[in-house]
Amino acid sequence: MFALVMSLTNTVDLVNPALSGHHAQVAFIAGNLAKEMGIEASATKQLVLAGALHDIGATSLPDRTNFLEFELNAPHRHAFMGSRLLDGFVPTAEISDLIRYHHVEWNQGKGAFFKDNPVPAGSHILHLADRVAVQIDKKHPVLGQVENILQRIKQFSGSKFNPEIVEAFFQLSKKEGFWLDLVSNKIPQQMESKFQFDTLNIDAEETLGLAEIFRKIIDYRSSFTANHSAGVAATSTALAKLAHFSEHECRMMYIAGLLHDLGKLAVPTEILEKEGKLTVDDLAIMRSHTYHTYRALEPIKPLKTVNEWASFHHERLDGNGYPFHITGPELSLGSRIMAVADVSTALLEDRPYRAGMAQDEATRILERMSKDAIDGDIVNMLKANFEEVNHQRIAAQTESGEAYRQYISF
Repeated sequence: MFALVMSLTNTVDLVNPALSGHHAQVAFIAGNLAKEMGIEASATKQLVLAGALHDIGATSLPDRTNFLEFELNAPHRHAFMGSRLLDGFVPTAEISDLIRYHHVEWNQGKGAFFKDNPVPAGSHILHLADRVAVQIDKKHPVLGQVENILQRIKQFSGSKFNPEIVEAFFQLSKKEGFWLDLVSNKIPQQMESKFQFDTLNIDAEETLGLAEIFRKIIDYRSSFTANHSAGVAATSTALAKLAHFSEHECRMMYIAGLLHDLGKLAVPTEILEKEGKLTVDDLAIMRSHTYHTYRALEPIKPLKTVNEWASFHHERLDGNGYPFHITGPELSLGSRIMAVADVSTALLEDRPYRAGMAQDEATRILERMSKDAIDGDIVNMLKANFEEVNHQRIAAQTESGEAYRQYISF
């Protein structure tokens, strides 16, 4: 469970490398606070996992920079959106409420409720842990910063923070080892060893739920990308069925389609949303996204085949693709299907700056690319079944668009 959550955390950290490690620090502080307060082991583990994902709803670059200010103008938006993301995956549903309310202030005890809903005590622990983590200046020795951090936390005891949690934090802060661990690069290993997380067994349906979380993190950064992965997943699955993939393989293909652009979290939104021609530097950054997809999924061993199908969609038959320059004979049928699905979806779907292409225009481009880049047999299969495949793409993207509108309506 911990490895899975840290994979999600590392994925979100791609959005802004400058903030890399923030989730892990909050998880570490929250877990140690819980142990200091004598909270039972199972609840402590849930709190650590919630800390590792607490800002998962803030996946756009502006959100990821602005929310680190101590005083927040709209503190609850990303917390509620993060909670919504996790509600769809059973193993993380238990930590959803902890994340939903992690910016609720104590307010002399009134913070035990938020709009008549009870706020878990763990949310107030997360709140303090988050506010401690954002005050640490990586450029200076941490032990020299402790006194200033303690003074600021004490200043808001009773107003922003539960005094009982503040007292536990003051006791914890006396240990130099806590602070030195907090700024080390070994936090994940320390937490995994210290809190001894359970092994997670998930079935096929739950795996789809997990993939949907990743997909929403990828697509919901921008209206430019809000429905793309859903369209690629539907198209690649339809083509896999036509290629006589088994039911299990088709499910794998669907998951690969949802995850294929995971690495675009490392691409700034101003590049994703650019209407004009990309610069040389823009293209260099864009070409890195499939590499990041591959490395992000690499630690999840059961998804090895899914990872290859997802990550190699910009490789070309002639070896001139990216990022690994894999040649035709080394590209699996699944990867070839994904490449055609990605290109065709991009051509046919509506974008904020243009309408989707007509069938004839998109087909001409696919035929031209099939000479040396993508598999001509799969292109012909798409052409022969165009109406059926495109209908499934449109249905998937329509459903995804409605879900996106509901998600951002908070």
